[in-house]
Amino acid sequence: MSAEDRRRLEEAQERVVAALVTGARAPEGFDADRLRAQAASLVSKRRGVVARLRPDAALAAGAELRAEFAAYAAARTAPPKGYREDADAFAAWMQERGRLPKQTRGWRDRLPWRRKTS
Repeated sequence: MSAEDRRRLEEAQERVVAALVTGARAPEGFDADRLRAQAASLVSKRRGVVARLRPDAALAAGAELRAEFAAYAAARTAPPKGYREDADAFAAWMQERGRLPKQTRGWRDRLPWRRKTS
């Protein structure tokens, strides 16, 4: 594979990832409906992982978690570098909107199911 072939392949892959993760237009030659369905599936998977990593943010969103996370994901212009970064960024996004109080050290210990009873 030539350097030019590699460059074109890399650009095509970036366009597919952008369509899947940031909602960019489907690249030529790809089925837009299928990419949208796959993108929705990926957002759902991310939401589930983020809820497990940052249950405080998921609890703050409550019944609106699906809508809140979809809005957060749509507002991102680049894919996350990992699930932990995605979870922390979602928590920060919720804090910016006043839905989650600023967390201090030990926030995990204040989750309802981790509280010690007397």
